[in-house]
Amino acid sequence: MKIQVLGSGCSRCMNLAANAETALQELGLEAEIEKVTAIEEIMAYQVFATPALVIDGSIKSAGRIPSSAEIAVWVAAAAKQNTEA
Repeated sequence: MKIQVLGSGCSRCMNLAANAETALQELGLEAEIEKVTAIEEIMAYQVFATPALVIDGSIKSAGRIPSSAEIAVWVAAAAKQNTEA
């Protein structure tokens, strides 16, 4: 599983990354968390508001900081999908 935080590296982006890490810890899962700061890469996702959260290539949120509980739901669903594939 790959989790990407899209944004300039501001405090909001860091908070989103921290919430993603907390969600992973709560679920007992491991995943790569990549911070994408290059504007060209962010634009490739057609995200117009940051921070944004991408899980396995799917945009889950943009322009806000979802809670770790909300992220945990998305991560659990992605993990389930990965095991079924």
